Amino acid sequence: MNQHFSEILPDIVNAINNNYTQSDLLLGKGDKRLPVRSTIIEILEDLKQLIFPGYFSIERVDSGNASYYTGQMLATLHRKLKKQIAIALAYDCNEEVTAGTPHIKQQAESICCDFLSKIPDIQKMLLLDVQAGYDGDPAADSREQIIFSYPGFYAIFVYRIAHELYKMKVPFIPRIMTEHAHNKTGIDINAGATIGKYFFMDHGTGIVIGETTVIGDYVKLYQGVTLGALSTRGGQHLSGVRRHPTIEDNVTIYSNATILGGETVIGRESVIGGGAFITSSIPAKTRVSVTPPDLAIKNDARAELSATEYVYEI
Repeated sequence: MNQHFSEILPDIVNAINNNYTQSDLLLGKGDKRLPVRSTIIEILEDLKQLIFPGYFSIERVDSGNASYYTGQMLATLHRKLKKQIAIALAYDCNEEVTAGTPHIKQQAESICCDFLSKIPDIQKMLLLDVQAGYDGDPAADSREQIIFSYPGFYAIFVYRIAHELYKMKVPFIPRIMTEHAHNKTGIDINAGATIGKYFFMDHGTGIVIGETTVIGDYVKLYQGVTLGALSTRGGQHLSGVRRHPTIEDNVTIYSNATILGGETVIGRESVIGGGAFITSSIPAKTRVSVTPPDLAIKNDARAELSATEYVYEI
């Protein structure tokens, strides 16, 4: 049966409007609105230019104009970030408030100032992460290359910013930031995770670090590592409960290893081999490896070759 749009339009409109009235999610919260995702990404770009001006700034920055440049960038960030924080606080508040309500504006101003004061410390942590990348990757030609082009470094850059806002209990914005980095790099670091200094993700693609994960200093992860929860069947009842592992100092975790559970601790100076699946604690200075699968390998003449020739110790 042939139909014309003009004939079906009223029914579609009525059905969609009915969904609007049946759910409290589709129309939002009246006059309240959510932070603007594109503006949050702009803020990340502004922070890149502020923290690493020699790589991402539009204008040339040197010792002669650095103070002026820094002041201008901080003023821009203050204006943009304060507004988005106020929007997020108002939306998350159960009271009938807006981003312009005086106490919301005051709270946003305080949080914004606290965050901006943390930037020098974030900058120092990121420089240690750059050094970790350079020291840990023989394919890195320079530290500049890591700053300018490594997706793993971009992911940790975004995480360190989002983590500060997370600790200040800013709604929505930390997750918008880390999910932007996740989409851009394939690396999923929850803003709630705690990650120490001199952290490096080699290759990085597919790494997942859950909200309550604790990672010590001098830790190195390879692609595909998952630091996750043992079970999430409890849903929202698990919110705020420690459910992700602790990785102590100087640990290396090779590709596609999975470590689960809030009581799981990987002791310092341990090495976790690729493909390991761990749900209980590992003592300090331990090497964990996976027994290679039994491979059947045949050449063109169909002669079976020894699989052990192809097994390499990590």
